[in-house]
Amino acid sequence: MAARFFPVMFVLLWATGFIGAGLSMPYAEPFTFMAVRFCVAAAIMTLWALASRGAWPKGKALLHAAIAGCLIHGVYLSALFWAVHHGLPAGMSGLVAGLQPMLTTLIAAVLLGERASGRQWSGLLIGFCGVAMVVWPKFSAGSGVDPESLAAAFLAVVAISTGTVWQKRFGTAGDLKTGTAVQYIAAAILTAVCAFAFETRVVVWSPPLIVALVWLTLAISIGAILALLVMIREGAMSKVASLFYLVPGAAAIMAYLIFGETLSAIQIAGMVVTTLGVALTTLRR
Repeated sequence: MAARFFPVMFVLLWATGFIGAGLSMPYAEPFTFMAVRFCVAAAIMTLWALASRGAWPKGKALLHAAIAGCLIHGVYLSALFWAVHHGLPAGMSGLVAGLQPMLTTLIAAVLLGERASGRQWSGLLIGFCGVAMVVWPKFSAGSGVDPESLAAAFLAVVAISTGTVWQKRFGTAGDLKTGTAVQYIAAAILTAVCAFAFETRVVVWSPPLIVALVWLTLAISIGAILALLVMIREGAMSKVASLFYLVPGAAAIMAYLIFGETLSAIQIAGMVVTTLGVALTTLRR
């Protein structure tokens, strides 16, 4: 019964990630912050897994969990944070992220044999148009786009699209808590290596950074991710991926309520269009 609330919980929690990212960026470099965040998440999930005495993945299952963790957490979040940290406009990052549901559906067709219907593809296309309307006001005239930042955003989309399908293909049979712990351990190692290779690893410990770290770890890395993994286990990838279309709209509403940002007519219309697209993709006839 509680699983019915996972889509709403996931969208609301995932949308707060944009606010948390804004709080953390002035105080830590992307890979460094992610390495700290994933270490904390790995510690929490490991303790939880040990307390529940779940079976730990071994052999190929261990490798698959590590690969999924590197893609979903390590590459996706780090690449997206890196892109925004290096100046990619919020509108452009939102538009690129809007490609993820369609790319996920394509990859699922190849690796899982899941074939989306014409109605679902129509819903995905409508959802993308809605996302474009929501993020349109974020495009600032004359703001240049660094090719490296744009490439990092595309890498992030490819990573989470591939990672979620990989999780669906290879990671749904084992214990969710132990598998997630392995995912975060792998992501922590990957981001720590990148931090030592490319960054100064200087962290300015401040109240905003601590708040962002605690929230992003507990709400996103634990709450939202576990909801996502449960939905991946139980649903078709096109339906799960389409929920990401709702995130920009939810984030815009939160920014309006918390920071007093303007919510324009085109954004409101975009939310309606996005909701229609998600409904076409997820609801049964």
